[in-house]
Amino acid sequence: MPHTLTTCTFCGVGCGIYLETAGNRIQGAYPSLCHPTNGGHLCVRGWHVNEVASAPDRLTRPLLRSNGQFREIGWGEAFGFFADRLKSIRDRHGPDAVGFLNSPRCGNEETYLLQKFARCLIGTNNVDHGRGAFRHNSIDILLDMLGVPASTTAIRDLDTSDAILVCGVDLGLQLPTIGGRVMRAKLNKGARLIVIDPRRHRLAEHADCFLQVRPGTDAILYGAMAKVIVDRGLADTRFIKAHCGNAEAFFEALHTYDLLWAADTCGLTPDAIEEAAVLYGRAAAAAILFSTGVEARGTPPVQAIVTLVLLSGNLGRPGAGLLALAEHNNLQGVCDMGMLPDRFPGYVPVGDAAGRARLEELWGGRLPAKIGLDAQALLRAGSGLKALWLCRHEPVVAASAEVASVLERLDFVVVQHTFLSETTKHAHLILPVAAFGAEQATFTNTERRIQLVAKAVEPQGDLTPAWRQIVALADAVGAVWSYGNATAVMDEIGRAVPAYAAASYNNLARDYGRQWPCTHDKPLGTRDLFEDGIPDHGFRFVAFPRPTALPYSTPECPFVLSFGHSLYYWHQNVLVQHSETLRREYQILLLDYPEGFVDINDVDARALEIRDGSRIRLVAPTGAAVTTARVTPEVKRGMIFVPYFLWEVREQILGATASIPGSTRAPVCVRIERA
Repeated sequence: MPHTLTTCTFCGVGCGIYLETAGNRIQGAYPSLCHPTNGGHLCVRGWHVNEVASAPDRLTRPLLRSNGQFREIGWGEAFGFFADRLKSIRDRHGPDAVGFLNSPRCGNEETYLLQKFARCLIGTNNVDHGRGAFRHNSIDILLDMLGVPASTTAIRDLDTSDAILVCGVDLGLQLPTIGGRVMRAKLNKGARLIVIDPRRHRLAEHADCFLQVRPGTDAILYGAMAKVIVDRGLADTRFIKAHCGNAEAFFEALHTYDLLWAADTCGLTPDAIEEAAVLYGRAAAAAILFSTGVEARGTPPVQAIVTLVLLSGNLGRPGAGLLALAEHNNLQGVCDMGMLPDRFPGYVPVGDAAGRARLEELWGGRLPAKIGLDAQALLRAGSGLKALWLCRHEPVVAASAEVASVLERLDFVVVQHTFLSETTKHAHLILPVAAFGAEQATFTNTERRIQLVAKAVEPQGDLTPAWRQIVALADAVGAVWSYGNATAVMDEIGRAVPAYAAASYNNLARDYGRQWPCTHDKPLGTRDLFEDGIPDHGFRFVAFPRPTALPYSTPECPFVLSFGHSLYYWHQNVLVQHSETLRREYQILLLDYPEGFVDINDVDARALEIRDGSRIRLVAPTGAAVTTARVTPEVKRGMIFVPYFLWEVREQILGATASIPGSTRAPVCVRIERA
């Protein structure tokens, strides 16, 4: 069969794969042996991506809702209806009555054009990439402390690491190809593996040091490790003096930490914390891998993780640095493209007059200087929103049932998507887009690698890529955007975003993509952001004294809740739902728990006389919910793990605090009753 080298778009790893085609249909997929990210390995999603790409129920014609029913219409009618409704709402209610949300699954080209449409043609900064659902928070922290909004090293450089610290991410289930590379670094190179997580997952079973931390105490644990590194004389003082600011305030706050107190608070032994700190502190090259999700981590833990890197000077050498891991394939790219309410492309603050003027000259229009609403604010009742454009975004599945009622009250909702979904039920206009393998686009993965997604087959009927539809819609509202092809869009991205200056399609096609910064003086890209040297005083410590809001249990509520991703997060993924193999794979456990489940430790379950599969009631001061118990030794005693897909359970327990970001919401403790 003919085969096409492309990039898997299921998750943030960005594995190289070949698509086999026959009769304008994608028939199979297999891994690229030479791709620097996956090197011949694939997870179950990549092996079966062809089933999604060739799903027979893909949307092919625009759909207009009329009297509660959808009917097919032509493209001309769809674009005209869109232009009339959007201009009417903007003229009547103002530009900030319109919002634009896309998904971290969107390509760079469509993301760039969507935010340009919002800012240049509508006049609003109400743009976001779904952070209300996915709560990505690492970019602002990394910008503040390191001056860079991304991972600092490459996935393949893990092969040369002496120590790898994996914090709060289940690599075996969430990002298996990276999990496999970590295991090979341990087995082949002898890298010491440290795993910190409230759950005992498969990678933890192979760790040299596994710290099963009590939920909500991550920042305390990292602070205690930093204290051990300092007390043992393992801190890189030369690096700190030359390159880090605010060190005095940090060290003063660090004195408030006590190892015995931290161990007791985290549910660990002092020896275990000291062992992990010494393993990391003594390594010549140590890498830290952590999840970017704020719901599972919070802001202080991420700051503390960056602090460990600065303390040990693990920047600017092979095998060392930070990997901020994202499950969505283009989370890095949508941020780079400016799909942020407070930053233009290239992370230019919207209040930066000079940066705004540069983009106004490039785009030929005035840009708003007022910070827009993020996804969470836009999807909340009372936001003032009247119209919403959703590009491959799934807020109804990813957020809550409350979002569905918000969408129903809007005057106009337009959705660009490949399939019908829970979100499209609330749309007034649905615009189908070309599926994976039927369009050419670029994505930027979790290690900053800008990669091409090649076109292996022609799109069905008269379908077009999402970026072409955005151009057509811009023309419909009176603009004249002259983009003949995707190459022209990428060329303009290179002028708007300095890190993409040399990331042309020709350059990206030469060697499995390029890691940004990919500039004219560095056309081959940059594996390590600090490979040319560490900037003097370019980094900044953040002082974090001992926290006071701790997840202390009480006799009335002895269990701490932990919300996070698991394998079963994927079962509600819209793409997975359109692959027979993947749907079966990700619903095996749900055959035993058809209404979902929460994890409870087996020892705790025996004490409460709760059997596996029993219906239980979780009762908190903020609310209560009934669910099913999955009894497992994977979770720590005294905790209840609630997968993210149980949104109704989550909201019933959290009550009015459900809409508060996890980084600011107080930890929640519950008691368990048999239902």
